[in-house]
Amino acid sequence: MTATVEEHFEATVAADQRIEPRDWLPDAYRKTMIRQIAQHAHSEIIGMQPEGNWITRAPSLRRKAILLAKVQDEAGHGLYLYSAAETLGADRTELTELLISRRQKYSSIFNYPTLTFADVGVIGWLVDGAAICNQVPLCRSSYGPYARAMIRICKEESFHQRQGYELLMTMMRGTPEQQAMVQEATNRFWWPSLMMFGPPDGDSPNTAQSMAWKIKRHTNDDLRQRFVDMSVPQAEALGVTLPDPLLAWNEDRGHYDFGPIDWSELKRVIAGDGPCNAERVERRRRAHEDGAWVREAASVHAAKESER
Repeated sequence: MTATVEEHFEATVAADQRIEPRDWLPDAYRKTMIRQIAQHAHSEIIGMQPEGNWITRAPSLRRKAILLAKVQDEAGHGLYLYSAAETLGADRTELTELLISRRQKYSSIFNYPTLTFADVGVIGWLVDGAAICNQVPLCRSSYGPYARAMIRICKEESFHQRQGYELLMTMMRGTPEQQAMVQEATNRFWWPSLMMFGPPDGDSPNTAQSMAWKIKRHTNDDLRQRFVDMSVPQAEALGVTLPDPLLAWNEDRGHYDFGPIDWSELKRVIAGDGPCNAERVERRRRAHEDGAWVREAASVHAAKESER
């Protein structure tokens, strides 16, 4: 029986069809999917914090409404993804406890501070742009609930990217001080954005198996190259300089060459020693504890409704 269901699983993946929650799954596949989806969900929830810091300080009612809508979208993305993880048998509360106890990770990019309002635009342009490069292929992931959740998430992330770029274009048409603010934010977020794709392929322990299972469709380095190729002409149109003196078009490769990435920085941030690691996790822990009464009330209400 085990051989039969395993053969069915492998044939389904090989045929580019979807694995669904009721299908038999290898334990390693289940664990990999839970790890990836949970990390993605945590990133969406933690990712509300850097921009959320600017909601009360947005320079106009229009910008405040845009930022509120975006942060609300990120919360929705986290809920979609936690729901997808639950189809694999994961418990949402346990996943949150793993996050706040630092036993599960989230994207390194959200451990950097948002020092000016230009950061809100640069996050939309670069961070959401990197997310789009990484996540659009996930719409074809082999696990059905994850792939379907990614369709809506990618549509909304694409809108967020355009919102951020529009904000930066507006600021670049503004005062010299505003233009300098955009350039300074770009300088700070460029390299961390390149790190969002993960370590180089040779140091990525999960890439080969994830690609064999068709969870991922491209390697970290391939996605990073796509992002660089996409961002350079956007930066030129915006009028900012990307902070890499080695960035140049390579006619032979048909891609942009770029300078070396400081992987020690990525390892340091992932290990919990980034500028805002402690602050981000502590705020998530407080929110989880402060919301305990809401979860308890909802559980009691659901139980009463079930009895009726």
